[in-house]
Amino acid sequence: MNRRQFLRSTAALSTLGAVEFLPWHTVSALASEVGDFVRGPAVKDHPLQQLSKHVWMIYSPDGFPTPENQGMMCNLTFVDTPKGLVAVDTGASVQIGEMAIRQIRQVLKKPVIAIINTHYHGDHFLGNHAFVDAYKDIPIYAHAGTIQQIQGMEGNLWRTLMEQWTNQATMGTRVVPPTIAVDHGQELKFGDVTLRMHHYGKAHTPSDICVEVVEDKLTCIGDVAMDRRIANMDDGSYAGSLKAYDALEKNAASTIWLPGHGHPGAGVLAWNRGLFQGIYESCLKAIEAGEAMAAAKVRVLADERVRSRAKDTKGFDNNIGKYVSLAYLEAEAAAF
Repeated sequence: MNRRQFLRSTAALSTLGAVEFLPWHTVSALASEVGDFVRGPAVKDHPLQQLSKHVWMIYSPDGFPTPENQGMMCNLTFVDTPKGLVAVDTGASVQIGEMAIRQIRQVLKKPVIAIINTHYHGDHFLGNHAFVDAYKDIPIYAHAGTIQQIQGMEGNLWRTLMEQWTNQATMGTRVVPPTIAVDHGQELKFGDVTLRMHHYGKAHTPSDICVEVVEDKLTCIGDVAMDRRIANMDDGSYAGSLKAYDALEKNAASTIWLPGHGHPGAGVLAWNRGLFQGIYESCLKAIEAGEAMAAAKVRVLADERVRSRAKDTKGFDNNIGKYVSLAYLEAEAAAF
């Protein structure tokens, strides 16, 4: 920002106290000035890497948002088709989306023609803002439940949370909801590339969409499963997640599972299945034995499937108590 822009923005801020006396078009112009002034800083470049014939990814090394990583915590995926690029999840801010656009313009040199948001947690959709600014009238696909949640309270809630968690680094991000609903079994074809949607009920959220790149035997699984990171299960289901893993392995003929967090590979579902089975099945045993939640946590921590994964799981120590309580409540409800 140059000196003139700074002075104009400062003047706009000083005028806000008298905003009720101004006509609407003036208020709108001032809001634009203030928005530019308080915008968070640019995000450093993260390189694109090719995973298969059509799929490229910007890997995010961090599992959780901090002021230092500016919310860069979610993998961003781009499917290279004869029609253009399809983005699967766009990151946690307009700044992250802009960083991704810089990378694809330098490396792939193709426009983004569509976006798919896997679910309504903000690190997966808040970057939509950058893409709608760069590519006019771009369609954004998601499950109908995801669209409803982002249009409702979840959109602004996640925008606010990201600002808080990053010390305002994501400021200036606008909530841009998906526009087109997709559901299980639906296929989107872009030339000779087929994207098949998978939805198996409540897993990480009630409305997760996994995107199978059919020709590459690769499936983008969003946060249905993660690689060495404990998942946010506040909106999810352990039993539903385990059901989804079985269904994906049966119906999506993939050799690469690409998670929203962590490294892609053949063993992502198996790794997460073991962790979730250890947590949930231990809670079921505690319920059957009439034990309280504290005893269930002891069982979980003693389970070899959990114990063997604990050291390598980001966020384990800080979150395992919460996730045991969620699993216990779910197991308790299932028992009755």
